[in-house]
Amino acid sequence: MLSGACLGRVGLNRTTSLATAVLAVSAEIPDVDILLNLGGPVLGFAHHRGITHALLGLPLNSALALAVVYGGYRLLLRAGRVPRTPPRWKLLFVYGMLGAFSHMLLDFTNSYGVRPFAPFYNRWYSWDIVHIVEPLILIALIAGLALPSLFALIQEEVASHRVAHRGRGGAIFALVCLVLIWLVRDFQHRRALAALDSRVYHGAEPLRVSAFPYPINPFRWHGVVETESFLEALPVDSLASEMDADLGTITRYKPEETPVIRAARESELGRVYLDWAQYPVLEVEPLDAGQGGYVIRFYDLRYLYPDRDTRLLAARLDLDSQLNVVAEGVGSRLRRR
Repeated sequence: MLSGACLGRVGLNRTTSLATAVLAVSAEIPDVDILLNLGGPVLGFAHHRGITHALLGLPLNSALALAVVYGGYRLLLRAGRVPRTPPRWKLLFVYGMLGAFSHMLLDFTNSYGVRPFAPFYNRWYSWDIVHIVEPLILIALIAGLALPSLFALIQEEVASHRVAHRGRGGAIFALVCLVLIWLVRDFQHRRALAALDSRVYHGAEPLRVSAFPYPINPFRWHGVVETESFLEALPVDSLASEMDADLGTITRYKPEETPVIRAARESELGRVYLDWAQYPVLEVEPLDAGQGGYVIRFYDLRYLYPDRDTRLLAARLDLDSQLNVVAEGVGSRLRRR
């Protein structure tokens, strides 16, 4: 919403009334897919960042945003608050798609990723350069929106007149800061990847390497390496281009293809989770004595930060002794069948 508001204040609010409102709402509207969690954790996980975060969904997102803003506009009219110029709804529809696209772009920069070509092509794409909650970006956006209003209030007190369309400079400053943060983090991300790819792990060459961000510090990365037989996670200092295995290395060997693992992979939860996970880890343990069956826990090593709680993005599947699903869930939500 902050990014959408900045887009409006850059100058689009000078082309039509309600531009900033539409951009702010449409920049948040793709997360309406959170309502699918009401249908259960697996359904919500399967469709999160799906069609509402895809190119095909841009017109739908814009229409929803315009409906919200139009409702507020009608309330203002009833209250007698008429804008100086009437809204240009066709242009606002285009701005709504721009705001929704900015949401897709922001989600692409973090490690969770987006599926821009859903539902026809459901491959996940992620830039992996910015943490999903990045304080530096929040500070820049808030400052870019709030400080011009504060300065305008002071100016109004001194000059006794109101400044129209204030905030353009602050919005430009905020968006420039956003792009600069991306550029710095992209450069450091490439250095981290090069460092991970340049070494041998327990005698094995890496088949694939990734680096995932921490908040604030652009030089600290959560590195993940895949070899022929195991996955390994370790911290990376991109400033020094080196790794320190003493700071919390995680090694997970790839499981053998047993009937339990196969049943877990072929379950609905397994298909959904493994489609999303970049570095999946499956752990099997028997249920409590006397019950029979198994508990299978799904993790994605990209979120197994050594110093973080990863339960929110882990999944659990309970199978009975006949390998039928009896319970499934994502994070702390477990639904029994």
